[in-house]
Amino acid sequence: MLISVIVTTYNRPDALAAVIRALLDQTDPNFEVIIADDGSGQPTRDALAAFRNSPHASGMKRLVHAWQPDDGFRASAARNLGVYASKGEYLVFLDGDCVPRPDYIARHRLLAEKGFMVSGSRVLMSEPFTKEVLASNDPIHKRGLSYWLRQRLSGNTNKIVPLLHFPNTGMRHYRAVKWNRIKSCNLAIWREDYAAVDGFDESFVGWGHEDADVVLRLARHGIRRKGGAFSTEVFHLWHRENTRATESENRKRVEDRMKTGVTRADAGLSAHPKAEDRIEVIC
Repeated sequence: MLISVIVTTYNRPDALAAVIRALLDQTDPNFEVIIADDGSGQPTRDALAAFRNSPHASGMKRLVHAWQPDDGFRASAARNLGVYASKGEYLVFLDGDCVPRPDYIARHRLLAEKGFMVSGSRVLMSEPFTKEVLASNDPIHKRGLSYWLRQRLSGNTNKIVPLLHFPNTGMRHYRAVKWNRIKSCNLAIWREDYAAVDGFDESFVGWGHEDADVVLRLARHGIRRKGGAFSTEVFHLWHRENTRATESENRKRVEDRMKTGVTRADAGLSAHPKAEDRIEVIC
């Protein structure tokens, strides 16, 4: 089974490069990486070009840059474009500032189960620690538990316990799908399920709750939620928070949709390809 890792990014080439380096070191035997770019400028193109002649990881089949023009915060459209450009049966959504460990894709493969989506979590890194890591190109994805224990004791991260691995059992199945606390920075969905609800809803613009909306619609479609914590943890590089100006409006839309049986996006995956879309195979 080919896994497509959809990496969302916007004008943060140093963080994106750290994520790609970690993906190049994956242990999984069969995956591709699609950069879902919400309108980044030339520095991001330059950062990706640096990987053009890089040897692939043992399992990475290709690295693709899927770009749309910068027209405000349109993460939903970028993710749909990334999925359109992908070929995998299973989609793993990862943000371009979230560094995965070498077994990240292998762990997602282990947790993949028909009828379920898998929601993972993250370890937050402090601002000084993030700057230090990016400046030194420290391969934090290769660091062991003792290293992260030191960072936790130093106040450089917010937690460490989820770095432990718990087994894949029925205990991971949520009894009910809750749309809150969903993070699209670490979320896996079967392609056929994603297509059935037409992906992320591109009518959600600006920051906030587009990920909760897609999870709600998947639940209406009959897809249950499965916990990926204590297995698929990623390291979230610090960044300034995006403006929350649209949060309350988007939240209300999700709450209103909870009262309906809607499953498909108002504007979604089926809107692609668009004339503005640009897709380039990097390697």
